[in-house]
Amino acid sequence: MNRKKKINQTLKSKIKKMNAKLQNSSKPKYVSKADRVAVAEKDAETQLADCADSSPESVGDSAADSITDSGS
Repeated sequence: MNRKKKINQTLKSKIKKMNAKLQNSSKPKYVSKADRVAVAEKDAETQLADCADSSPESVGDSAADSITDSGS
């Protein structure tokens, strides 16, 4: 009886492990701290580049419009 039990136990554990590998996890993939810092720096650089690309005239026009609207 013990031999049958042991065989069934090992087969069940193998099936259980195979099924666990097939399941899709909803948990996000781990990103190391160094990678997170690198991504944050890259995002900051792109934001600075976007700010530099936007024309300062459009910002000044909106400020001038708000001044003339409040002065009326």
